[in-house]
Amino acid sequence: MDPVTHTLVGASLAETRLGRMSAFAAPTLILGANAPDLDAITMFIDRDLSLGFRRGWTHGVLALAVLPIVLTGLICLLDRAVARWRGTAPRARPGRLLLLAYIAVASHPLLDWLNTYGVRFLMPFDGRWFYGDALFIMDPLVWLLVGAAVVAAHSRTAAGVVGWLALGGAMTLLLALVGNVPRGIWLLWLAGLAGIVAARMRGISPPGIRRLAAAALIAMAAYMLAMHGGSRLAARQAAEWLAARGSTFEEIMAGPLPARPFVRDIVVADAHHYHFLELDWLRSERFRVSGPALERAGGPAVEAALTAPHVQGIRKWLRFPLYTVEELPDGYRVTIRDVRYARRPGPAFPNSVVELDRNLQPRPR
Repeated sequence: MDPVTHTLVGASLAETRLGRMSAFAAPTLILGANAPDLDAITMFIDRDLSLGFRRGWTHGVLALAVLPIVLTGLICLLDRAVARWRGTAPRARPGRLLLLAYIAVASHPLLDWLNTYGVRFLMPFDGRWFYGDALFIMDPLVWLLVGAAVVAAHSRTAAGVVGWLALGGAMTLLLALVGNVPRGIWLLWLAGLAGIVAARMRGISPPGIRRLAAAALIAMAAYMLAMHGGSRLAARQAAEWLAARGSTFEEIMAGPLPARPFVRDIVVADAHHYHFLELDWLRSERFRVSGPALERAGGPAVEAALTAPHVQGIRKWLRFPLYTVEELPDGYRVTIRDVRYARRPGPAFPNSVVELDRNLQPRPR
């Protein structure tokens, strides 16, 4: 999920009783909820390196065991340094902070698993990808749920109000840029924002905020389970729809679309092509073809391109690989994409290109 979601989940956890377990509970929960994204630094080094490394080592079982210990140690060192400077006793309770760190860190790969990008839970022992296919990477309903208690608790100053208004405005703009957002989602979004503002104006006691945070997290978990179940149902219904028409296939992905919880984007892979459907449970004709079929090109040029050093990261990341081979006067150009993202408007992400000579040897970049 996006960094705002991870941060708000950690902050929302901090507004429950968990935030009262120890001094420094809130920063531990917020930092822990973001800690696995340490691998984002690879994005500033090399894009292909990032594709091969992201959602791997720092999201796998070894990191889930080690990161909470490191985070707790750093928090406790900070606590001791502050206590020494103030001439007071340390306030952190290491055992409780460690428990909170484990909860927060574990929330991150679980949330990331819910979208189509996937997570490698078993790294570094096994590089297999796991996909939840349940939520788009930015989900406005999740934003509302995890933001409610946090906004109510931390908007008591003018600066806080301005900051939250700016964030709410930016999120509303993003929702507008998505396009094709159903009226019901817009009404729910605006009603949710109005409800948060009303709660802030009325004022909520600390016990009320704790109850609100707990209820919001429970509602978020229920929503995520429903979306995951919906994607599983959509894949099963797509398989039945295809079978009734005599179509054969190797794999089906039923993925989410932004701000459209009752719609699924269906990718169907058969032996030679990718086919694309849209399933809308609110339409009488639930299935429609959403795009032209794409050929799953292969052959010697593709095999040679996949040996190039600068595409080894994307090779690890591909789920539904799409290769385009273009003949040049002195060789070939092979473009490597993934149909999960290649059909979206704007520049394809990611899009790697390998140029080959006539002997099918990759040219240096």
